[in-house]
Amino acid sequence: MNDLEIARSIKLEHIKDIAAKIGLSPDDIDQYGDYKAKIRYKTLLNLPRNPNGKLILVSAITPTPAGEGKTTTVIGLAQALNQLGKKAIATIREPSLGPVFGVKGGAAGGGWSQVLPMEDINLHFTGDFHAVTAANNTLAALLDNYIYYDNELKLDPRRVTWKRVLDVNDRMLRKIVIGLGGSKQGFPREDGFDITPASEIMAILCLSNNMDELKERIGNITVGLTYDGAPVKVSQLGFEGAITALLKDALKPNLVQTTENTPALVHGGPFANIAQGANSIIATRTALALGDYVVTEAGFGFDLGAEKFFDLVCKYGQFCTDAVVLVATVRALKLHGGAKLKEISLPNPKAVEDGLPNLAKHLENIDKFGMKSIVAINRFPTDTQEELDVVAKFVKEQGFDVSIVEYHAKGGAGGLELAQHVIDMVDKEVCHYRGLYDWNSSVEDKIFKVASEIYGAQKVDYTADAKADIKKINKYGFDKLPICIAKTQKSLSDNPDLLGRPKDFLVTVREVLVASGAGFLIPITGEIMRMPGLPKHPSAEVIDVESDGNISGLF
Repeated sequence: MNDLEIARSIKLEHIKDIAAKIGLSPDDIDQYGDYKAKIRYKTLLNLPRNPNGKLILVSAITPTPAGEGKTTTVIGLAQALNQLGKKAIATIREPSLGPVFGVKGGAAGGGWSQVLPMEDINLHFTGDFHAVTAANNTLAALLDNYIYYDNELKLDPRRVTWKRVLDVNDRMLRKIVIGLGGSKQGFPREDGFDITPASEIMAILCLSNNMDELKERIGNITVGLTYDGAPVKVSQLGFEGAITALLKDALKPNLVQTTENTPALVHGGPFANIAQGANSIIATRTALALGDYVVTEAGFGFDLGAEKFFDLVCKYGQFCTDAVVLVATVRALKLHGGAKLKEISLPNPKAVEDGLPNLAKHLENIDKFGMKSIVAINRFPTDTQEELDVVAKFVKEQGFDVSIVEYHAKGGAGGLELAQHVIDMVDKEVCHYRGLYDWNSSVEDKIFKVASEIYGAQKVDYTADAKADIKKINKYGFDKLPICIAKTQKSLSDNPDLLGRPKDFLVTVREVLVASGAGFLIPITGEIMRMPGLPKHPSAEVIDVESDGNISGLF
């Protein structure tokens, strides 16, 4: 059966019963039908801290275009922990419509380790993405309207930095001209769209601990510069209350269930190659209060999502990660070992062995954060035992535990050994996580620290635009913010064609954006785009709706 057929074969429990499993009553949730709910804000405010809650982060080696099964591993591991008698909750991001209709398809897990209802979660869900899009674009409209009329702060229309967003992969919208048609239509200027997961509003939603902080962060957003070059924030314009109002319900985490009726919180959706790549702090904190084991995910490879999780999310959320599960696959190692993408399903132990340096680098990076870790080899049907043995032997030689999992094919039962390893690991020691860099270091030092230690770069180069950006950042006091580097997910470097473990390479920073509301700087490297494009044959070609209203083609 395919993912959609498996999802429809599951007997879902009513969302009130799922809530009861983690100690919530019907009065604690707002139901969206029988199988989805949001946890009420008043409940969130009254949740006590659970001193025994354990946080397990799932990351991965540098992935293939289709991904290596991190989300499936998060869900499967939570199911396995529950099968072993533990109170576990999965916390993951909401899927973006861009990838769903583009290359990757859905992002709700796969096989017998999915979050359900799969069709709803992969499409409009509870409307959080639409709320973020509306909030972002309402701010854009208010800003242009302010300039159109009095413009008391003397905002320079040519230096507006706030872009509009849309949750669609659309390369045509990257650079546009708006305000054409004469004075009654506005004023012409260059603009552009980012995809909704790249919106600073999305980052803010996922980094806010409560409603007051959400409003404060929105007020701190820098929307552009005056004619004199001074930054202008939303709080100076007085729009933060209206924008927060649009996000009032979106701030509340979404409660759903897995294929084994394990509770799951699915909330927020920033990408890891252009934002922080983790679900919301408020969802993770809620799960830690309600469960004993919380399994969460950082997007793409460890060099992207996990680095940002440790250096940004953990610090803003004030929680400590107890262990890392690093997902590796035979097929990804083949790609990094020189096999062509279309041949990674063919047996090739030599290519697997040649790709192991990529895995080794990620293991080294885990150590830099002081983390305990175990490698989960996510088994695919095309993997041979010889190939699996090559990976397992190497991991053990590096001093790490390793476990082969089949969560896609078998649900929680496909990785009970991994779950027991995790239990033993996190119950032995207290968390001793450490960050990679000092936020008070210079912007250049922070960028070089990540680029050299995590990516393996020899040097960082800056374009003239990037140097000018850093000069303004220093002038206006944004230099103490942490960094959230936008970089390709296809390579440890900023060049997607450099696979394996590249060495002695140069990282080029094209510009450095200020996300003062979210509380970080965004160095843009290589040719990374904040608005993706669709492939020649997008997933949308096979998605359809049947006469009875059921959707087909989702995967």
